Amino acid sequence: MPRFSIIVPAFGVAGRLSQALDSVLAQSFGDLEVIPVCDTPDSTAGTVAAAYAERDQRVVPLTSPPSGGLGVARTTGAEAATGSYLLFLDSDDVLAPGALAAIDRHLAAVGEVDVLYFDHERVHWWDAEPSTPPLGGAPEGAFAPGLAPELTGVSVPAWSAAYRSAFVTAHRLTFPASHFTDIGWGGLVTLAAERISVLRSVCVRHLVRRQGSRLHAPGEHQFDLLDQADMVLSQAAELALSADRLLPLFEQIFAVVLRTAAHPERLPTPRRRAFFRQASRLYRRHRPSGHRPPAGSAGIQHRLLACGAYSAFRALRGVNRGAAKAARRAPVPRMLRTRLRYALALHRPLEADLAVYCAYWGRGYTCNPAAIHAKARELAPHIRSVFLVEPDAVATLPPDVEYAVIGSRAYWDVLARATFCVNNANFADGVVKRPGSVHLQTQHGTPLKKMGVDQSTYPVVAAATGSFAKLLTRVDRWDYNLSSNRHSTEMWERAFPGSYETLEYGYPRNDVYYTATARDVARIRRELGVPEGRTAILYAPTHRDYSSGFDARLDLEAFCEAIGDDYVVLLRAHYFYDVGAARNDGRIIDVTGHRSAEDVCLAADALITDYSSIMFDYANLDRPIVVYADDWDVYRETRGVYFDLMEAPPGRVAHAPEDLAAVFRDGSYADGSAAALRAAFRKRFCGFDDGRAAERVVRRVLLGEPPESIPPVIPLAERIPAPAPALVRS
Repeated sequence: MPRFSIIVPAFGVAGRLSQALDSVLAQSFGDLEVIPVCDTPDSTAGTVAAAYAERDQRVVPLTSPPSGGLGVARTTGAEAATGSYLLFLDSDDVLAPGALAAIDRHLAAVGEVDVLYFDHERVHWWDAEPSTPPLGGAPEGAFAPGLAPELTGVSVPAWSAAYRSAFVTAHRLTFPASHFTDIGWGGLVTLAAERISVLRSVCVRHLVRRQGSRLHAPGEHQFDLLDQADMVLSQAAELALSADRLLPLFEQIFAVVLRTAAHPERLPTPRRRAFFRQASRLYRRHRPSGHRPPAGSAGIQHRLLACGAYSAFRALRGVNRGAAKAARRAPVPRMLRTRLRYALALHRPLEADLAVYCAYWGRGYTCNPAAIHAKARELAPHIRSVFLVEPDAVATLPPDVEYAVIGSRAYWDVLARATFCVNNANFADGVVKRPGSVHLQTQHGTPLKKMGVDQSTYPVVAAATGSFAKLLTRVDRWDYNLSSNRHSTEMWERAFPGSYETLEYGYPRNDVYYTATARDVARIRRELGVPEGRTAILYAPTHRDYSSGFDARLDLEAFCEAIGDDYVVLLRAHYFYDVGAARNDGRIIDVTGHRSAEDVCLAADALITDYSSIMFDYANLDRPIVVYADDWDVYRETRGVYFDLMEAPPGRVAHAPEDLAAVFRDGSYADGSAAALRAAFRKRFCGFDDGRAAERVVRRVLLGEPPESIPPVIPLAERIPAPAPALVRS
């Protein structure tokens, strides 16, 4: 029997589940089992948990239906646990280093207790603050609950305590199968416990979800709070709980109830009065004899609740929230005329069949937005599609694409009234997310380098990013976020925390890698000027945050001389740069200005890149990839990465120009060992790209088809990539 069982429900936060599990398995005290509870084995979280279970027998994954919620998942884990003590850890929280050793030492010193409460700290995305549970005034050692009546399970989260398994079993304690389970569980634990203790050490680092608790979202589930309050206080009455214990329990429960009643956005308008009246009845039924409302505004709220004066309570709330309401006025563009026009347009109805698209901050008709735009014109021709571009990109647009120039009157008009907004970056800060509109974030690559809020600990990148608060405000506009593989699903969740739904549909821009024909490949090579019979190597270096301007990082002339006349190099600089080194001398062809990165990839027999996300897209073609990593250590330390590319590359790795040339001279860039590395890479990062991503997006987002009707992803082994240029030439 292990000393500790740590139950980790994992619904919808798989991006940080690995951090939670790592924090448990890395504890210096190892007599434990950890029980991740996922919705299904093949979910993102289930896949992560299964991988840990293969590596460590202390990991025992379980499943629990998501419809049961957090409470059922915790109970499922507790019933299967074999440890002497139970701990509950949310899957986006972590155990502090040495936490279990500290808990074990404390228990050894004070003896067996029913509940051991410990400190925690609330961790925001780039800082932490001390915990606030009322542990400071509790006695030392083990004590009866009556000696610290202010210390209740209502005031301490379930994940900030250890519970004796035999105590939980003897009292048949389970988490309520509803919302606000911490209040119901914590209250019942308080009433049942006879011997408790306090450890004044931070044992859990609780990640404060920057989009807020799901319990704060509007809906009928807010009435569950009243059910939990009634259950706990009814049980307290049956036990004839002493007044000195009942008073703080009552006040702590109704402090939560009043916070909900004072936030009208948590309840549908027709239900606010009903919530208040039901809460008022509970208040009067359970109010302890001799209870006096607290001083100040809180006391006024207590009195109004006691007498059921909803109109007066609403008026008081309105006064208190007046200033905050003024501060939340919608942001608007800066120029006065545009501001007025946009503000007026926001009061007009949304156009149900209007969609706007933007790629790379208006650089042109490209990437996922362009692919979705094209498919929408095929599958949903009734939707008016408008592409947003900068003035200098207008000439690059296909002639039949309707567009609006960014900053123009037409731009703000369509943004104000569009029902569908599609972007692979972000719209301007002044754009308002209107109720009823649907924002789709398509992303524009698979993350190797740190992204979003994960950049905050890397000074060079953080300085360039600017305000993370503004970044997260933009994330709040997203309804859907697109993912091309499970790795991306997890990392986007970490980098861009929000309440959006992840669509594991693949990247629409990569559809062409499975739909292009031999004729398409030949045509593109002719358009790019690739000489007949030559092997084309695409060289695509990424941007360096620690340097300015384009740097090819490779003497291409010397490289071409070293590998011989059979090869030609296609140079494509990062999209931050307009050109690489404009030329076409028959050996080095600058393709940076070509609109489509996908075309360039289709034309290439092989890819050389450093750390660019183009490698993840190109891997769909199942053609050779070589990683040129001349500054990996500097890049990794300066930019931050999500995994060690050197440990899991898509092919051969070269660290110097002579090594790079050698793998092409001897042909090892395309040998069996390189193919094996590529196969493993494709299995990990080409999970959802199968040629039908754009169709899935259009059907789900624009046409509103239910998830079960969306075409499933074709298994990797059954996909046939576009023919390689060598096959076309033969």
